[in-house]
Amino acid sequence: MFCGIVAGEVPAFVVADEPDGVAFLDTRPVFKGHVLVVPRTHLVTLDTLPAEVLPGYFRLVQQIIVAVETGLGSGGTFVAVNNKVSQSVPHLHTHVVPRTKGDGLRGFFWPRTRYTDDAEATGFARRIAAALA
Repeated sequence: MFCGIVAGEVPAFVVADEPDGVAFLDTRPVFKGHVLVVPRTHLVTLDTLPAEVLPGYFRLVQQIIVAVETGLGSGGTFVAVNNKVSQSVPHLHTHVVPRTKGDGLRGFFWPRTRYTDDAEATGFARRIAAALA
């Protein structure tokens, strides 16, 4: 599924498409504006990410963190990578979740929500992408 998004064959709300990875909205976000960052190459876990790709990949993750906070006005972000356990898609992906004080997120309990429609998701994707510029 994520390989299809990277290849442009599966529709997604893409916020960044860079040489070291692609960032797009999670379709079942913890909070609206929840972004997934994936490497272009199919890898299952973080430990298999080649050392030469590591700096560019995590530079993209850093840029998405700033873009989520700036573009959405969030107070911060929660950044996480699941390796195997709780990894619903077997493709390395880094979660960047917008946070606000009192948002109710406790520990690793991740309640999920949905976007009202594609227009709302597009709006969130555009706001984050614009903050990357």
